[in-house]
Amino acid sequence: MTTSVLSVASEAVPLIKTGGLADVAGALPGALRPHGVEVTTLLPGYPSVMAAIGKSRTVHRYDDLLGEEATLVAFELGGNRFIALDAPAYFAREGGAYADANGHDWQDNWRRFAALGRAGADLASGGVKRQRFDVLHAHDWQAAMATAYLRFAPAKAKCVPPSVMTIHNMAFQGYFPSAIFSRLGLPDSAWAIHGVEYHGGVGFLKAGLESASAITTVSPSYAREIKTPEFGMGLDGLIVTHADRVTGILNGIDNQTWKPASDTQLEQTFTARTLPRRLANKRSLEAEFGLDEADGPLFVVISRLSWQKGMDVLLEVIDHLVGIGGRLAVLGSGDPAIENGLQDCEARHPGRVSIRIGYDEALSHRMQAGGDAILVPSRFEPCGLTQLYGLAYGCVPVVARTGGLSDTVIDANVAALAAGTGTGVQFNHVTYSELVAALDRTVALYAQPAIWRRLQRNGMACDFSWSISGKAYADLYASLIA
Repeated sequence: MTTSVLSVASEAVPLIKTGGLADVAGALPGALRPHGVEVTTLLPGYPSVMAAIGKSRTVHRYDDLLGEEATLVAFELGGNRFIALDAPAYFAREGGAYADANGHDWQDNWRRFAALGRAGADLASGGVKRQRFDVLHAHDWQAAMATAYLRFAPAKAKCVPPSVMTIHNMAFQGYFPSAIFSRLGLPDSAWAIHGVEYHGGVGFLKAGLESASAITTVSPSYAREIKTPEFGMGLDGLIVTHADRVTGILNGIDNQTWKPASDTQLEQTFTARTLPRRLANKRSLEAEFGLDEADGPLFVVISRLSWQKGMDVLLEVIDHLVGIGGRLAVLGSGDPAIENGLQDCEARHPGRVSIRIGYDEALSHRMQAGGDAILVPSRFEPCGLTQLYGLAYGCVPVVARTGGLSDTVIDANVAALAAGTGTGVQFNHVTYSELVAALDRTVALYAQPAIWRRLQRNGMACDFSWSISGKAYADLYASLIA
């Protein structure tokens, strides 16, 4: 028997991507299909989404979806099912999914994503004819109101399905003033500590967590960490209260898209057996970034340039990195002060440090294939996909010991080296001294070619495909509808 799941997300590849959430939401349908689960993904009707729609059908029209007209449009792409919330007043605008061209959050984000949640709850609870789902699965704060609407204001239905709320990053919660509550279409009973109220305002993520039948995070370690004040971001008490609902399921990666043996973005494809061929990618990357050819390790960073990602500490250690023979290529955008600081480092170390502000998916593939080591000094990291791509491409991860980073990288300490099991370098605290020590250790390992090749091959042998995680989600859905 097939289980039908409605996945509600604010982004999903290949239609719209700003971060790792899109990779996960886009991969879930394929990961779950072998386990008897059919996923339909509900997305906002951004311009990129609407432009990709070919053959489609209208499944529902709203005359008044939180004050605006909207249409639900069903279509298929790449063998996967989608429904777009075509609401031009909310989504047909230039700029980003969440912010304008200047990086300022859209002032009506509360209404845009409440509308997405309302549509998700309507689809899941019988408010849309000929639509039926066994489980509603909401991702992050932008989709969290779907579980709240399902709990407090479901469409007329004989049975309201169970719901899953997945936290991809607890730091982003969707908090808005109390004045919006009267415009959400929820009953007065929802304005409560066990409802949507949060510190005198409306907390979208908080509401989703309170209302969900089950809560998941994207790694086992992060599931433990968010029970503490340090990582719980003010919601640790709620997580502890609902600990029996919380599960950590590690994200996977698409090992067909991220496969160095057949990646068309690369100068030279390679496998763990043909690692010497990887050098062509390194030389190509050096040329692309204008870096000097050298014998020392080429470090790469592919990241949002933010405090969370430890980029402020990266700035502090760049002079040391260059001093010990390393070079650095960075791809990312974010905090203007960090962007400016990196560009200052580039000017100070021409040929040794090079920065690309922005994001380029194809370039990220080339960096993983050409870099020797990828730096991920995050202060917290729910799962992280960058280090998984690094492992798959023989780009040795150097990571902080937190969340999914600690779950996926085996530190090349003395015991691991003796056992031949190491895959990268871990360090405990995101400080200047600890990151410097990690860089020193990485350079020392790189200077021992046989050991370095073992680290690369160990990483490339890891299975971080969706096969295990897909079954874990399928089992969770089955437990909810049993």
